[in-house]
Amino acid sequence: MSKIAALVTDLFEDVEFTEPAKAYQDAGHQVTVIEEKKGKTVSGKHGYKLSVDAGIDEVKPEDFDALFIPGGFSPDLLRADDRFVAFAKKFMDDKKPVFTICHGPQLLITAETLKDRDVTGYKSIQVDLKNAGANFHDKEVVVCQNQLVTSRTPDDIPAFIRESLKLL
Repeated sequence: MSKIAALVTDLFEDVEFTEPAKAYQDAGHQVTVIEEKKGKTVSGKHGYKLSVDAGIDEVKPEDFDALFIPGGFSPDLLRADDRFVAFAKKFMDDKKPVFTICHGPQLLITAETLKDRDVTGYKSIQVDLKNAGANFHDKEVVVCQNQLVTSRTPDDIPAFIRESLKLL
């Protein structure tokens, strides 16, 4: 089964991590939570606590089959760190599956990997996505080039999970 890297820090949108991660694990895939430091506990916007499995300096994109970026404020915090940007960029450049929801595409905007890609995302980042050269679609889920799966909000999680699992 697939090894999935999950880039997460404080203020992630709880259900945008918990529901997809559970679905991936239930389907037999391994989800590794990556943040700055292994063993740290990060907190979701609504109080969900998550233990970090690996620090960003301990992992390489080559160790994983797919990338998962939940939304919330977490992606905005992560994109301020070049290590997370480079990690995400490598998945996009290598055409490995990338699953991101809500504000998650912010990390891909900073990685400059969305030009001419079909995407969706949270309403407040629509202009940012367009300015990054992406083709924005206001749909519950968008799959681009059989690689990139994006969704808008927690309401879209069932479609997001369905399409992510298809790529895995």
